[in-house]
Amino acid sequence: MRAWLACGVAGAAIAVLLAACQRDPADSREVVRFWAMGYEGEVVARMLPEFERRHPGIRVDLQQLPWTAAHEKLLTAFAGDALPDVVPLGNTWIAEFATLGALEPLDARIAATPGFAREDFFAGAWDSGVIDGQAYAVPWYVETRVPYYRKDLLAKAGVATLPQDWAQWKAAMAAIKRQAGPDQSAILLPLNEFEPLLNLAVQQPDPLLREDGRYGNFRSDGFKRTLTFYLEMFDLGYAPRIDNTRISNVWDEFGKGTFSFYISGPWNIAEFKKRMPDALKDAWTTMPLPGPNGPGASIAGGTSFVVFRQSQRKDAAWKLIAFLSEPEQQLRLHELTGDLPPRRSPWTASPTLVNDLYAAAFRDQLERAVPAPKVPEWERIAQEMRIVGEQLANHRVSVDEAAAELDRRADAILAKRRWMLDHKPTETAQ
Repeated sequence: MRAWLACGVAGAAIAVLLAACQRDPADSREVVRFWAMGYEGEVVARMLPEFERRHPGIRVDLQQLPWTAAHEKLLTAFAGDALPDVVPLGNTWIAEFATLGALEPLDARIAATPGFAREDFFAGAWDSGVIDGQAYAVPWYVETRVPYYRKDLLAKAGVATLPQDWAQWKAAMAAIKRQAGPDQSAILLPLNEFEPLLNLAVQQPDPLLREDGRYGNFRSDGFKRTLTFYLEMFDLGYAPRIDNTRISNVWDEFGKGTFSFYISGPWNIAEFKKRMPDALKDAWTTMPLPGPNGPGASIAGGTSFVVFRQSQRKDAAWKLIAFLSEPEQQLRLHELTGDLPPRRSPWTASPTLVNDLYAAAFRDQLERAVPAPKVPEWERIAQEMRIVGEQLANHRVSVDEAAAELDRRADAILAKRRWMLDHKPTETAQ
């Protein structure tokens, strides 16, 4: 398998060699290969000169990757023994690469690094990188989802207090719907997204998978309560049965009052600021997610740094991670991208963050954010959740049928995992 996959990296390897030929032969610095994805890959280049100034014996070779190609490129590089030294992995990819044996454990380096206070990190973000009790990743930035809402429309509907739990949230949406009329909705829950349903599901005490991730746990009482609440949003007319492709522009429709609540991530703060008309610039903000019985949990997304096991420059690679994990550098990343720091200290050190009313709900929510299930197959299971959730919303299946169908689909996806766990070699006594 590695042999044929390795062919896929031949072109990239040649490009690297050609680039190396152009380097100054007098440059004897240790080279750390750093792959970074998306917009962060573009802006982190501005942060690296300070790192190289502090560490004159190290040079960072940065390669920027689009998110759409990153996962395949990393797997191909693994197969061809061509992985870089450092990568910020998407949090849902960490379990996959840990299972492959590609990641270097980081506990000893974390413990030996002054000022690297793991208790300063939000627990959900940190735990995303812990597999079987061992830390394989360190959060770079963190994402979660909260409701964006129209303050003016809630006030017009007589909602004086922000809802804290599901009952209060339903009451608020009922009031909005009465005021808005038949052509408007209270909330947008796009049927082509699994994230709203997932973030409601993790608010229940029941885990989404059981028996060490061997089987789905979607027939649990907790998940059925989530499905019931989710279905009610559509049946009561609070949410339209549509997906994002049926909405020409989410920001414009939010501005028109087509819906009053929209669950989304921190990246939309800048988009709403940019796209909302001046007359409505103070008419919207964010709030923490209500839960079944009070403030609710959510998923801790984002990315986390890893060092690959095959790296020959692990010490230098860790120095780069430690640098980019400093509170000052996390604030710098926030200034450049809007990404949220995974450590608490930057939130109190930065006047920008302290006074950011839109980010405040995310700061609150991050205290209750939890990792997604840590199995390599999770992203596939999440897509099945989206499919079955759409079937439920359109009454093609009942709550009980949806729960059973999700268990059936998850169990099929997890069949290989069960086999591998059941045939895992046991340690023999010495």
